[in-house]
Amino acid sequence: MDFYELEVFKTLAETLHFSRTALKVNLSPSALSRLISRLEEEAGTELFDRDNRKVTLTQAGKEFLAFSTKVLKDKEDISYSLSRKNNSVSGTLPVYASVTACYTILPEFIKILSARYPLVHLSVQTGDPADALNAVKEGRAVIAVAAIPEEGFSSIETHPVKRTPLIYAASADGPYTNIYGSPQDIVSSVPLILPKAGLARKRFDKWTKSRNVKPVIAAETEGNEAILAIAQLGLGIGLVPRIVLENGPYKGKFVIHEAGNALGYYDVGFIRKKEITGTQNERRIYNVVTEVLSELLPQ
Repeated sequence: MDFYELEVFKTLAETLHFSRTALKVNLSPSALSRLISRLEEEAGTELFDRDNRKVTLTQAGKEFLAFSTKVLKDKEDISYSLSRKNNSVSGTLPVYASVTACYTILPEFIKILSARYPLVHLSVQTGDPADALNAVKEGRAVIAVAAIPEEGFSSIETHPVKRTPLIYAASADGPYTNIYGSPQDIVSSVPLILPKAGLARKRFDKWTKSRNVKPVIAAETEGNEAILAIAQLGLGIGLVPRIVLENGPYKGKFVIHEAGNALGYYDVGFIRKKEITGTQNERRIYNVVTEVLSELLPQ
């Protein structure tokens, strides 16, 4: 057994859910099952009781969890002690970001981090921006890129980097390059591709309800990339932050229709817990993030 296997075991012992653990540790469910079977073979006993409905730790599993926790903590402490002696910080920084954030917000953060702390490596999980807050709260990420509401988040620290308006994007080769009328006229007559959740959807729903407007919804999906993929087919206009179209692969492929003041601007930036508990090295990496964020000025 090695440190990675102990970390995987500890994660499963905490979640007691194979599919959820497989997602967290970037393994397929079958690979996770094989890893646990190898550990049980080395330990000479079953560590989990599992049936179709639930997973629980055996008594041996509880003892093995205590052992794993101590070994992993000792590993972090000795790594921290040794890194202090050569004045370096090393380890893994879990980050959650959308694909869009990877080419718009993250590059400058990575540039500063890599230059100052080359032994700190990012582990990036991509997904729907609407899930960024949960990723931080659930501990899947130390830091995430998210849309930041004006009121902020409870118990979550925010660091805005860029302000962007919400707009409607139409395929440059599609049927909706020229649309006219007020925002109310547009959303009630032109098919829309909307996010299922998140700040943009909340604002859209609040606005349409306040104006008593019944929108024509062609599709609802997760993530800006999925919205633009459907819009590019010419099936409607997609509601996305303008920043998505200003960088990366979408530049020049869409016509922008302004949403005006109806949906307004919002800030995009980094979020993380205000305080972190964990090993000494985890706290040290948290302080590294603080230093790097201080260098990123809002645009």
